Amino acid sequence: MALDRVPRRVGVVGYGRLGQSLVSHLLTQGPELGLELVFVWNRDPGRMKGSVPPSLQLQNLAALGERHPDLVVEVAHPKIIQESGAQILRCANLLVGSPSALADQATEHQLLEASHHWNHAVFVARGALWGIEDITRLDAAGGLQSLRVTMATHPDGLRLEGPLAAVPSTGCRTVLYEGPIRGLCPFAPRNSNTMAAAALAAPSLGFDGVVGVLVADLSLTDMHVVDVELSGPPGPTGRRFAVHIHRENPAEPGAVTGSATVTTFWRSLLGCCQLPSRPGIHLC
Repeated sequence: MALDRVPRRVGVVGYGRLGQSLVSHLLTQGPELGLELVFVWNRDPGRMKGSVPPSLQLQNLAALGERHPDLVVEVAHPKIIQESGAQILRCANLLVGSPSALADQATEHQLLEASHHWNHAVFVARGALWGIEDITRLDAAGGLQSLRVTMATHPDGLRLEGPLAAVPSTGCRTVLYEGPIRGLCPFAPRNSNTMAAAALAAPSLGFDGVVGVLVADLSLTDMHVVDVELSGPPGPTGRRFAVHIHRENPAEPGAVTGSATVTTFWRSLLGCCQLPSRPGIHLC
């Protein structure tokens, strides 16, 4: 059944594993859902050769407005959001697949300013974060006091930069970082998106209050493991409300994105296509 709300014209920025999956879905299922793929852009255009129709290949990201998209989906790298996010919002709603970019306060401010100026929405995909609606509701009700997200993966699945890239692995399991998510995102931009989504889901804590833990685990050859632990303030008896979610996401060796995350992202795309275009940042 076709979606009954805009956006209908969709552009995809990034053609890695996630981008390839979304493009395939849009080409095969999009028409029956009322969605039209209008462009695909990748930093290396050669990667699209033979799999993306030439008419859909966008060579210059700055020219995306010529394709008149209603929604632009970013599944490339946080730098794309930092460098081009505000410009994209001039033309269309934006679905952010790299929310770690929003750990940079200047980037978040630029997106919010552009969103309100051009009356376009910034949607953020939940990715591998389980229970995001419950976190948001608890936070809005004032019942969230702490939130901790631990991401464990095989070292081959890590894409680290700066000082984190030099942290030696010691033994089977090594904690590479533990602290505020804002401090992690710049150095693990592709491995901290789940944590960034948690920070956006709990604005009372945000990037400075939500704790992120990144772990290299040699035993996780075929999966990523995400643990979400949250608690509320003490009740009358002194006990706290607490939740611990353990998620095992199958993943190919060395992959940054787990298999279930690919499916979840498609659902996020369909979900934001049914939401009104309201300025601001919204999780979907």
